[in-house]
Amino acid sequence: MTIRLEGYIDLPEHRGTGGFDHAAVHRGLRRLYVAHTANDALDVIDLDKSIHVESVDGLTGVAGVLVAEPWDLVIASNRGEDTVAICDARDPRSLVKVPVGVRPNGLAFDPVRRTLLVANVGDPLDPTKHTLSVVNTDRARLTVSIPVPGRTRWTVFDQTTDAFLVNVADPPSIVVVGARDPTHIVRTIDIPAAGPHGLDVDQRGAVYCACDAGRLLVLEPPTYAVLAGLPLAGSPDVIVLDSALHHAYVAIGDPGVIEVFDVDRLERLESVATEPGAHTIAIDAGQHRVYAFLPTTHRVAVFQARS
Repeated sequence: MTIRLEGYIDLPEHRGTGGFDHAAVHRGLRRLYVAHTANDALDVIDLDKSIHVESVDGLTGVAGVLVAEPWDLVIASNRGEDTVAICDARDPRSLVKVPVGVRPNGLAFDPVRRTLLVANVGDPLDPTKHTLSVVNTDRARLTVSIPVPGRTRWTVFDQTTDAFLVNVADPPSIVVVGARDPTHIVRTIDIPAAGPHGLDVDQRGAVYCACDAGRLLVLEPPTYAVLAGLPLAGSPDVIVLDSALHHAYVAIGDPGVIEVFDVDRLERLESVATEPGAHTIAIDAGQHRVYAFLPTTHRVAVFQARS
């Protein structure tokens, strides 16, 4: 067994439709932040005490969450109001909102230039609304909007190439934006599976792309040729990596599992039940814990990972 259930952390009951979306850990503060979309709130969890400590309300349609730990920033994307909220991790209520593109979702952060890239879902009836927003977090100001060829999904910052990578659902691709000059797309990587969704990158720059078609693709730099295409139990959402354990964890809401992969041998190790609809996870790589967000029972399942 590669991950073992340790217990649960209760979260506030849903006030509206929906459930939870993305989440991120601040390892230094021992805090976990999760988008509670059903409550238009950011829930904050104390990881040492395993309790919910507060909720930051007023984030309409909150979806993405990112922690920029060296700068003690927590950033949330709010699809229902076309903003991102930037706040101090020590005081999440001290937030400032920045208008961005239509239905912001994915978030990636350049820790050197303190630049935020926001992947906007856009409007399916208006292709001109499919954009990326670049935000100067020091000034809390939108600096540029970059058109993309279709609906975006998740995005990451890759330190090895000093670039942002963004999944585009259709046409299935990853677009690349250079961090030195984040004003345009510098490269497009074709993805041979429908619906690129979850995205992460390891310390070598290898890209892990979980696709709606039920495939986990591993792309090898610098050509980004497909090194492996691993089957998944269903349509995935979030993927996270634990580089020390050489594991990748993929959340699949239907049937409600976390699939665990060995990234060295490029094989599936096991599939662990969570709850139907549990499509999002977060990781504390320092403690090797994986957190799965359960929408029906509105709680967090805490898993201890091992090699």
